[in-house]
Parts: sequence; C-alpha cells; structure tokens
Amino acid sequence: QVQLEESGGGLVQAGGSLRLSCAASGRTFGNYDMGWFRQAPGKEREFVAAVSRTGGSQYYADSVKGRFIISRDNAKNTVYLQMNSLKPEDTAVYYCAATTVRYGSRRVYEYGYWGQGTQVTVSS
Repeated sequence: QVQLEESGGGLVQAGGSLRLSCAASGRTFGNYDMGWFRQAPGKEREFVAAVSRTGGSQYYADSVKGRFIISRDNAKNTVYLQMNSLKPEDTAVYYCAATTVRYGSRRVYEYGYWGQGTQVTVSS
C-alpha cells in the first residue's frame, strides 16, 4: 500500500512555470507506475502524464506534450511534474496517483492510490 501527498501548487501567470511534487510513503514506491491527473470545475478527471516505475519511460496527454515533464526519484519516493508555458486552461486540481498497471495507463480506474490534490491556478 502507498500513501501520496502532493505539494507545489499555487497561482501563476500565463506563460509561467510551477513544479509539483508528490511524496509517497512506504517502501514499495518502485513497484508502481506513477501518474498525474487533473480535474477542473465541472469536468471529469483527466490524464496528464505518467512515468514508468524505473523512470525510463514517460507518457503525456497531447494537451501538455512539450510543456510538461514528469520525472521520479525512487531514492526519495517522489514523483515530480514540471509545468512550463502554463495556460489558463491548465487551471485545475492536480492529483498524483499510483498504479500496478505498466506502460503508462491513462485510465483513472486503473490507479488504486490517490493523493488529496493540489490547486493550480493560471491567470491570463
């Protein structure tokens, strides 16, 4: 089992950057692929990015490809989301999640563990 806690959200102007962190508890962090999802008011939770358990493979939604970078540090039990060139449409609550499914799952239901979320607001 793994517990997740996000941090790093906040208010930023369009074109700016933020880095989200997600700290995991437990000694089995390396057994999980990790993902970031987001949910804007009135919308469904959507996939943003995922990283394989070794960190060697990354997967991105088309809407963030080229702007966001997902990475992980297994020694620190932490996954990161570097967000650059932020747009107002990136405004949402961002969640990190863990899955035993390999190869970059984009499906919410395949992630069994979730953090509480961190708010990201991008002003125009």
